[in-house]
Parts: sequence; structure tokens; C-alpha cells
Amino acid sequence: MGIPCDDVVLIQHGKIPDEPSVITVNCPDKAGLGCDLSRIILEFGLCITRGDSSKDGRWCYLVLWVVPQHSSLKVDWESLKSRLLAACPSCLFSYYFNQQSNGPSPSPLYLLKFWCLDQKGSLHDVTRVLCELDLSIQRVKVMPTPDGRVLDLFFITDGMELLDTKQRRENVCEHLTAVLGKNFINCELQLAGPEYERLRGFSDLPPAVAEELFGSEPSDKYTSMLQALSPSMKTVNKATVTVDNIMSPVHTLLQIRCVDHKGLIYDVMRISKDCNIQIVYGRFSSSVEGVRNMDLFVQQTDGKKIVDPERQIALCSRLKEEMLHPLRVIIANRGPDTELLVANPVELSGKGRPRVFYDVTFALKTLGICIFSVRI
Repeated sequence: MGIPCDDVVLIQHGKIPDEPSVITVNCPDKAGLGCDLSRIILEFGLCITRGDSSKDGRWCYLVLWVVPQHSSLKVDWESLKSRLLAACPSCLFSYYFNQQSNGPSPSPLYLLKFWCLDQKGSLHDVTRVLCELDLSIQRVKVMPTPDGRVLDLFFITDGMELLDTKQRRENVCEHLTAVLGKNFINCELQLAGPEYERLRGFSDLPPAVAEELFGSEPSDKYTSMLQALSPSMKTVNKATVTVDNIMSPVHTLLQIRCVDHKGLIYDVMRISKDCNIQIVYGRFSSSVEGVRNMDLFVQQTDGKKIVDPERQIALCSRLKEEMLHPLRVIIANRGPDTELLVANPVELSGKGRPRVFYDVTFALKTLGICIFSVRI
């Protein structure tokens, strides 16, 4: 029927500072569980250095070695454990009950609205605080004013599901006050209203730029631009996916070799979930000279091998595309403004890739580039 909840998620910290922490998950299985767990780990700013996954159709056992993406990152391990536990099917009920459940309801959306004096890098400082507080950014609008002030609108959800409490809302505003210091003016946090609907789906991208960002495959122009910016991209632009239906009598073996990047294991898990592929056993080897090898024994949802040649080709193409271009980045000039356009994959559930906005604002702050307007 189950195991004690305290044993569902175990986190063992390394004995020395640079040694990875080991996260072990042992719980009833559900479709897309590996994707959900790796996504949460990525949301907390952790990199999965290697991992092992196995399941028997009813139970899942997952071991992941993780390290912070930055040495200065503050990881709330207790919150991480709580989030991972919440993603696991209940250990108090049977496997069949969990398979029939409809899953958790979506988190309510809140609007964080605050005024501050405009200062280079402040947008990343705010983003960092929100990430540390386990708040997920769904949409952002930044509106500077002629008098040197900025109105920031952050539409967020709470991983802790506590924003309905006054204490949690006040805690968020206090952290923002502390990080912005004398530049802070005012802060409001409330449930999002009609203003979110007015922003939903808004886009003024020219058709050619939209095709470049969202096309199924990047154009030759886009690839040439990347290689011109960085000659090393010629090496990065290599990935192999081999399909083997001989090694195992009941599984299809996917052997993947590619250049490592942030969130690679999440990308593989996400594609498997969206393509209705079950990873019955997986070994994610450590990166060696920037290259990763993965051996995945997979099945379709009906428990059979992937034998249809067209489906094999589609799956391999999707994996290669995501490994070569986890993000699309374009620099465009429209009028007097220089625009940095970043597109990232979205799960079929509607969830975008974690921490993209954090990484973009961090890069721009590091380069000393001022952000004066943002839309997500």
C-alpha cells in the first residue's frame, strides 16, 4: 500500500563543500513524475550532475546527484523536500487510487506590483529574491517613467501555497524592501484580476521574427548567427540519438550523447512526458569534458516497444532539437531600441522552462546592460 512519508524523499548532503547532495525518491509511479521532479530541482537553482531512475509499472525509484548552479546560491532544502513530496503520489493510498486522481489544482495567480527608483541590475535582484522565496514568475511587465521611477508588475505563483496569508505577503514585501534598499518606494501583493487577461497572449512581433523564434527548426540564418558569435558553437551543434530494439526483449533503448547544458535532464524528461514515453530505466552519466551520455530503456504507454519508424524519427528529431537549441535567442533592432528576444519550450501542461528570466537578467546585469522595458 505504501511506505512512511518520511522515507519518500531523502536528501543526503555532501561531506565536503563541493561534493554533490544526493536526492532519493521512492514512491508510487505516475505519468511524467521524472519531469515534475527534475523541474522542481531546476526551479531551486540546482544542477543534476548524474542520476539513475527505475520503475516497475507501479513504483518509481529515483536517485539524483545535485549541486548548486552558483556557489553563492542559498538553497532552502526543507522547502525543496516539501515541494518534491507534494509532487509524489500519496504514500497513504494505493497506486490505483493515484492513477485515477485528477492531480493537484493549478496554483492561484497573484499580482506583485511595486514602485522603485530605476537602477541598473535591480530587476535581477528582485527576480533573485522571488526565486529564493519559491515564487514562480509567470509574466512580467516593466514600465519606466520619465522621472526615473519604475513600475514593475510580476504575475507569480507560490510553490509554498501560502500567499493567501498576510504573513507570507508581508514577508515577500520585506525581502524586496531589503534588497532594493533606499530605491524601494511601494509594494502591493494581491490576487491577479482582469489586468492579467489583458496581457495574456499579447504579442507585436513581426511575422519573420516570430517564425525565427517559434519555428519547429531554427533557420540556417539563426545557426550561422550563433556560430559567428561563438566559434565553439560548431562543436556544441552535435548530438546523437540511437534507437536499439535488440538489446532488450521488452524495451526500446535510447542512447543519447550530446553537449551538456543547464536543465538537460529536465529537457529529456519533459520530452518523454509530452511524447507519452515511459522511461522504465535510465542512467544519466556525469558530464565528461562537457559531454553527457544517457542510456534510457523506454516503452510506450501501452507497455510496448517503439517500433513504428515514423515515431522513432519524430522522437529522435525532437530530442536532438531540444538538446541543440534549448532556448532561441535573437537580438533585434526596431526603431531606436535594441531588443533581446528569448523563447523557451513550454510543457503541454502550460509550464514554461524554470528560471529563464532569472538567467537572462543575471547575464545582462553581469554585462552591465540596462533593462528599461520587459514583457513575458
